[in-house]
Order: sequence, then C-alpha cells, then structure tokens
Amino acid sequence: MMVQLQKVHGSQNQFFLLDQTSLQKALSTNELVSLAQQLTNPQNGLLGGADGLLVVSASQHPQVRGRMQVINSDGTFAAMCGNGLRTVGRYLAEKYGETDFKVETPQADLQVSCQSDWAPQVKAISVEISPVSFQDTALPFANLGGPKLVNQFVPAFADELKFSAVAVPNPHLISIVSHDVLTSNLLEKLGTRLNQPNAYFPDGVNVSFAQVVNSRHLFVRTFERGVGFTNACGTGMSAASLIFAVTNPQAAAFEQILTVANPGGFVQTKVHQTHASYWIELIGNATITHYLEVDEAELHQSQPDFDRFEVTSTSEDAAYRDFIAQHTV
Repeated sequence: MMVQLQKVHGSQNQFFLLDQTSLQKALSTNELVSLAQQLTNPQNGLLGGADGLLVVSASQHPQVRGRMQVINSDGTFAAMCGNGLRTVGRYLAEKYGETDFKVETPQADLQVSCQSDWAPQVKAISVEISPVSFQDTALPFANLGGPKLVNQFVPAFADELKFSAVAVPNPHLISIVSHDVLTSNLLEKLGTRLNQPNAYFPDGVNVSFAQVVNSRHLFVRTFERGVGFTNACGTGMSAASLIFAVTNPQAAAFEQILTVANPGGFVQTKVHQTHASYWIELIGNATITHYLEVDEAELHQSQPDFDRFEVTSTSEDAAYRDFIAQHTV
C-alpha cells in the first residue's frame, strides 16, 4: 500500500512527518528510530536530511485530535518541539477540517490554532508552549547553587554572562548576550559541552543565546541536544522570550507580541503569566516543502531504499523565503 509522508519546516527547522494512522501496520519504536536516523542524515538521507522525524498517531485523550512524538536526528526523543508542533498542527487541521484543537505531547495536551496566512502560501499556526518550570527537578540540574537558576552568573560556564535555566518542558539554558558574544564561538563551545550529560545537567541541556534588539524584538540562536546548531528552536525561542520578560520588568513584555528572529527567519511569541505560572504562545509558519509517496513495506525495511520514494516538491518554501526576505526583522 502506498503511503504519503511530508517534508516540512517551521522557521527552517526541518522535519519529515509520518502519520502512523495511515499505515496498515504501525512502525515499532525501533523502526521509527532507525527510519528517523536514516531519513535525516545530511550525507545520505533524503532531500539533504532534516533535524528530526515527527510521528503523528491517534490519541486516547478526550477532545484531542492527535498525538505527536519527536525523534531527533540522532535517534533520541524530545519532550517537545514548538516548530514541529506547528507543522503537525497544520497537518491535523487540514486532515480534520478544524482550526482550533489540542495535540497530545509527552508532557501535556497543547492548544493549536490556525492563524491568518502571513502571505500567499505561507501558512501560520499558533501553538501553546507549556508546562513551564524553573525547578531543578524539572530540567534536571545540580551544583548551581540552589533549586532555581534565574539571571545569575555561572563562572563555570562563562565569565561575565548571566544564565537562566527553565523547562518548557524541554530543558533550556538561556543567556541574554551582546551581538559580539552572539556571533562568537562561545555558544558552540558551551553547547557542545552541556548538550551531553555533565556535572550540572545530568541529561544535558539545550543552550540558547538571545540578543535584545529592542523591547519587542529578540534574536535567538540555539545549540540543541541531538541536533547542534539549528535554524530555529521553537522551545528555545519561547524560553528566551520568557526569560527576557521575567528578568526585564521595565520592558513590560508580558502579554505583548514579541518578534523573535533566528537564522531561519522569525516567529512571534507572547508570554502569559497566570498567578505564579507561565505559558508561551508561539506563532509562526508551517511550511510543506515536499510530499513523499512510498510503499508502506519500504518503511519497515532496516535500510529503506530512498530511490523508491516518489518526491513532489511544492512552491511553499520559495514563498516563505520571499516573505522572509521582504520582512527582514
């Protein structure tokens, strides 16, 4: 039986998308991990590889349209992926003809809402980023002087930089930095060290540097666990927006649209505070670059033959690139 996959991106954070409910026999976890590693390989994968594989399956939760799993290019599973959730949200919206619904992720059922197109062929989706926690047990972390790390110097990481640690629910270490630090090699060095299990973050941590352009505009780069440098990290941009709002009260950034630029374009965020808790809206493109047709049996092979995949490109990526070029922020 022939099945269809998609290649998609949110802010050039690229993924393959597979709907398990379209298969006669769902892939096992081992099969999914193997497929993800092979599809996304930049040297010999398909279409130049990708950052990960998004797996859509049925949810048993009431009032939830589907379930999302995220498998990184190295075969590890991510707790969440904001850019990926936008593309899954678009997929489910078009599949079921709905504009507002929830999607199950490993830690929470998250709201998805279709927005007005940013431009012709540039679909926009808003997704909920939560739950949010600053507690050391949520990331987890240790040896950083207490149960929370918010805007504090950590000489073991870098001189003269303040760091904050937050789970959204992916674990993130955020520092608000100057342009010179943002463009130096420090992020790569620190990310390479802290992405892996270490004395401070036993499971590793994503590391992001954020430059404040003005009170409504950030630029964020992320060195991501299982990926390395990525064009954009949705949870990283959300976490950076939260840290900016929390640590810069004079900016009055809560409940305001922030523009967050990244190497792949830009998104919008809105940080919400309810009593002592937070959540973030992440708004951005959900672009389909290719449709892939293949016999289902090929997906179950230990080494799929990518020559057997029938690939049809779309004009959406060109439309997105044109939009970004005309709206450089």
